[in-house]
Parts: sequence; C-alpha cells; structure tokens
Amino acid sequence: MSLVKSKKRVADHGEVFTPEWMVEAMLDLVKAETERIDSRFLEPACGSGNFLVQILQRKLTAVERTYGKSEFEKQHFALVAVMSLYGIELLPDNIAECRANVLEILAEYLSLNPSDELYRAAFYVLSQNLVHGDALKMRTQGDQPIAFAEWAYLGKGKFQRRDFRLDVLNQMSAYRAEDSLFSDIGKHEIFTPTKDYAPMTLQELAALAPEDIL
Repeated sequence: MSLVKSKKRVADHGEVFTPEWMVEAMLDLVKAETERIDSRFLEPACGSGNFLVQILQRKLTAVERTYGKSEFEKQHFALVAVMSLYGIELLPDNIAECRANVLEILAEYLSLNPSDELYRAAFYVLSQNLVHGDALKMRTQGDQPIAFAEWAYLGKGKFQRRDFRLDVLNQMSAYRAEDSLFSDIGKHEIFTPTKDYAPMTLQELAALAPEDIL
C-alpha cells in the first residue's frame, strides 16, 4: 500500500503509514506477547490498522495451534484475540478502515458472514475498542473522555466487560512508577472501572451490533 494518502494529510496531520516489513520487525521485538492470545495492545494512532492487523494474525495462529481441534473454543478464543486489540485514530476514514480491516482478518480465519453471530459480536467489540478520537487529548471526536472496555473470557461462552477511562489509566501508570510518591497506593483505590457489566454470551454481544452492518 502507499505510505501516503495525500500530501495535504501529511502536512495537516503528519499522516504516514508504516510499511509492512517495518511493522513485522517492530512486532518481533515483543514476539512472545504478540503470540499470547489475551495480551492487550493499544495503538494510539492506529491509522488503517497496519499494526493491529498483523498482531491479530499472530494471535489467530496461536488460537489455531492451541484450540484448532475444538470449533467452540476456537471461535471464542478468536474473539478474545479481537477483544485484546485497542486503537485511537483522529481521522474518520482511517478508523472506519481500521475496523473493517481487523474484522476482515477474523472473518477470513473463521469463514464468517456478516449475518453470523460471531461476526456481529466482533463488529460490536471493535466499535468499542477502536475509537475515533484524539489520543493526545484523550478525548473522543464528540469531546468525551476516551474509555475502553476491558474484556475477559470467563469460560463456557461467557465474557465479562468493565469500562475504564484512559486518562485514569494514564494516571495510574504514573503513580505506580518506581520510587513514586504514590507507588504504594493500592490498586483498588485508583484502578476502578467506570462501569461493570453482567457476564454476556456471544449471542448477547451480537445483539448489540446495529442491524445495518448486513
């Protein structure tokens, strides 16, 4: 793909896409994590998803290796891999393309159609995990604080969701720094979700996706 969509976008937003060979080389620096199904990755300027697509491909290889003999487990852990990916992007066409590109990788792996429950569940997850907003300001396009859903697989087809504000997570990172004045603050005092959800099934997640994705 071209590394530049237009000179104006480069001038206005500093938009230049990372070539695939460089993405692979950078991901190889944390190879073990890219191959761990539930390890979380945040790309704060995700563009059309060059990094996230490659990470998902690596995770799905791990899914196949570990759960390939069980269709039920393969499908649910493939969704776990999608749930572990997060991104923020300033430009609306890029974030739409990023969601579509990541979803396409999952759909190809599991031979999904847009009418399938897993496709619809993944569509909803990506609408929450890949945010149209400004990573530097930590605000959405609608000028709301960016919040991310933390997903956990509870087993037996059940998923747990908790929402956290990005600015709070950023503060927590600073507080837990070595020799920080706040390094002894308990995790429970700052790492508090803004919202907890009841466990959800694949079917319940799929029901949250809009009808017009078909």
